[in-house]
Amino acid sequence: MGLDDLNDEIQDAYADLGDELEVSLDRETRNELALLETALDPEETDELVRRAIHMLFQTAVDTGNLDFHLRSGYDVTYDEYLTGMTFDEMTGADQYPTRDDERRYQF
Repeated sequence: MGLDDLNDEIQDAYADLGDELEVSLDRETRNELALLETALDPEETDELVRRAIHMLFQTAVDTGNLDFHLRSGYDVTYDEYLTGMTFDEMTGADQYPTRDDERRYQF
């Protein structure tokens, strides 16, 4: 899989999400959400969920967890996704033929 596959799957997932998402909550999550709602007093509970998604995303980027999963599944990094090209494409490394190591040191 590569960058094009990742783009296609992100677009599909984005279309599937729509504008609203129904989420079931377990007891621990419901308790934590209630505490956060009481302490932070947002206008809507939805705002806390949006903030949580932003925080999880930022943490995954900062720790390299997102890059690990993207590299494992699609052989790209988040930076490559953002630029729309792989590092090999950026540096021109993919334009040279591979070396023939058997003949490398023959004169």
